[in-house]
Amino acid sequence: MRRHPREGHHPRERHPARERWRAVPLSARLVTIITVLLLVGLASAGITTLTVLHAHLVQQVDDELTSRGEELAERTVDQLVAGRAQQAILPSNYYLAIQLQGGHTVEIPNPHLQQQLGTPRLPSVDLDDLDRTPTPVTLDGNGSHIHWRAVTYPLSAGGPTVGAVTVALPLVSVDATMASTGKLLVVSGLLIAALGALAAWAAVRRSLRPLREIEATAGAIAAGDLSRRVPAQPPTTEVGSLAHSLNVMLAQIEQSFAAQRASEQRMRRFVSDASHELRTPLSTIRGYGELYRMGGVADVGQAMSRIEAEAKRMGALVEDLLQLARLDEGRPLDLRPVDLTAVAADAVADLRAVAPDRAARVVALTGDGAPAPLTVRADENKIRQVVANLVGNVLQHTPAGTPVEIAVGLPEDGWALLEVRDHGPGIAREDADRVFERFFRVDLSRTRSSGGSGLGLAIVAAIMGTHDGGVRIVPTPGGGTTVQVAMPIAGPREKPPAPAPAPPDAPAPAPPATGEAAAVLRDPPAPAHEATRREGPDTPAPAAEGGPGQAAPSSRTTPARTPDAD
Repeated sequence: MRRHPREGHHPRERHPARERWRAVPLSARLVTIITVLLLVGLASAGITTLTVLHAHLVQQVDDELTSRGEELAERTVDQLVAGRAQQAILPSNYYLAIQLQGGHTVEIPNPHLQQQLGTPRLPSVDLDDLDRTPTPVTLDGNGSHIHWRAVTYPLSAGGPTVGAVTVALPLVSVDATMASTGKLLVVSGLLIAALGALAAWAAVRRSLRPLREIEATAGAIAAGDLSRRVPAQPPTTEVGSLAHSLNVMLAQIEQSFAAQRASEQRMRRFVSDASHELRTPLSTIRGYGELYRMGGVADVGQAMSRIEAEAKRMGALVEDLLQLARLDEGRPLDLRPVDLTAVAADAVADLRAVAPDRAARVVALTGDGAPAPLTVRADENKIRQVVANLVGNVLQHTPAGTPVEIAVGLPEDGWALLEVRDHGPGIAREDADRVFERFFRVDLSRTRSSGGSGLGLAIVAAIMGTHDGGVRIVPTPGGGTTVQVAMPIAGPREKPPAPAPAPPDAPAPAPPATGEAAAVLRDPPAPAHEATRREGPDTPAPAAEGGPGQAAPSSRTTPARTPDAD
């Protein structure tokens, strides 16, 4: 039976010592490692020093033995043959022994030296193998721990070797020097290791200070302060690179949390506004129903008419919400060639039919003449709804008789621009962008005297977002509001698979202040009839103040009134 390769496999056992080492703080581990390395280095240096010093001192003893030993041996033998006393023969530190054939040995020690240090333990000598060039060797003490350095010379009387003469010097001074030097090295090594450990602790603590700052920052962020950042460090260091990466990550996290909070606030406001908008018609319908059930309705026709009107209003609101939800889902568009000039002309014709008292016309983007046909690739129904919403917004929020122009043109290659200009009270500059938010209204009383649902401009922004276009509001020169709609002539680019649908609180695609569409949105020129009315028939129309992407200030002094975003 074949054994499975994983059969009998056991996970790696954890060693208690390794686990304890991992539990030690990083600073303590670094200091320990540095101290151990310092001790190892000092120990290696000390051992090397002692080895070299011992070899040097022994070499000095060897030099003394080889330089004086042979002479001393010959002189001693001559004096012994002459019958002189042993005590006067040797220098104080030397030991001399004569080994003769037959194993007889004659020792000539210094009595004082022998009493203090003893004598060396002489090995047996083979006279036949005795080298004529003796080599110093180390001998142990005879009954003591004293070491001796000895050299042996052959003894002959002009013929064959008859014995051997061994001359020895004690290594007491060498051992004493080695002991004192070893103690000095140990003490100095421990002192240097202690100072090195203190220096390492200070250096490691200083080097890890940025990590402690990162830890403090992380703790503050965990406590809820998302604005904290790691202090900047040189980017060439590891800590600096880490700090930079963490700051980028923290900025993204802060932005994400800010976006989440803003989304939650928009969600709450959206639910509140939607509930309010639906509650009003429902309350009206329920009130009339209860009144009719109680027999208190005198004019049933009028009651049914009010119920029908509120039901239509509620249905329109639900339809607008449903349309925004579909736009958020990113459903595919029915793209085909669309003539923007024809769409604008149809919108003007509808406006004239609804409000004959208004002067409405289609003009070129620059100048006052009729525009040429302009074909773009877009969803015709969606584009017509954009223009209808903008024209309907003008009808609801400008006084009767206010003139309206719809301008169509090519501001630059590849882009089409449509402008709906009115000459009414206008919109405050700080509210020009927010009117594209769903249910946004400067009037916090939530009145609906105009009858709008508050979602018209949000639908416009969402539709233009699906077309890779943009929309924004700027003042009309001479007073009023101009809504600019920009879109690519070639149509929207193909997009990857649509993400999950956005929640209903998600803002409509913002009027582009950046990107390709931002360069297309421009300040509208003053219409010719407005310039004539303000400056006279012979005065040319003044250019709008500000450059591309900058709103021109209004010259009207009428207080700005913000319309509901229908």
